[in-house]
Amino acid sequence: MNIAVNINSIKNNLPENVRLVAVSKTKPNEDILEAYNVGHKIFGENKVQDLVRKYEQLPKDIEWHFIGHPQTNKVKYIAPFVHLIHGVDSLKLLKVIDAEGKKNNRQIGCLLQFHIAEEDTKFGLSLSESKEILESKEFKNLGNVFIAGVMGMATYTENTHQIRNEFKSLKTIFNALKNEYFSAIKNFSEISMGMSDDYQIAIEEGSTMIRVGSKIFGERNY
Repeated sequence: MNIAVNINSIKNNLPENVRLVAVSKTKPNEDILEAYNVGHKIFGENKVQDLVRKYEQLPKDIEWHFIGHPQTNKVKYIAPFVHLIHGVDSLKLLKVIDAEGKKNNRQIGCLLQFHIAEEDTKFGLSLSESKEILESKEFKNLGNVFIAGVMGMATYTENTHQIRNEFKSLKTIFNALKNEYFSAIKNFSEISMGMSDDYQIAIEEGSTMIRVGSKIFGERNY
């Protein structure tokens, strides 16, 4: 695998408004540095202890994204530096992130995760559940988190028509929330959808942020 070549070939074909999160989970620091050295600075991890370790060992201008589903008791370890948390699907989790943001004197960006796939194994909110959160008094009192947009994962299937429809549904959710709750808020701008196998379809359907691992780094190391 030539990581530098892979990352450049993906980025050179991305529309200007789409950002690439290089999913570096399970990958060693050397691999991340190879991508970093050709100018890439956004990386995604899904395990708190790996993220903390890499943050400590790697250049400080890297923008770290937590792309998994963080456990509430571990948020405190990433709160001092994490740029964006992708998998937020409850008010309880938002309140924990807010409390840790407050301790660190910073506002932490979060994406609301929606269940758009037909698979039951994926996490996520429904539109009505997200509205319940956004309309709650408790949410309105949170001063140290901001909702930067939405995130979702399509079904793992060969059926591109189904994948496209699932991505369409996330774009529809984004538009609904933008109109109803965030019309005046510039920060609410991200639609994080699309991974190595389906990111091209995701971009066609309005993704602003793709999460790509194996197409850059090769298959996962376990």
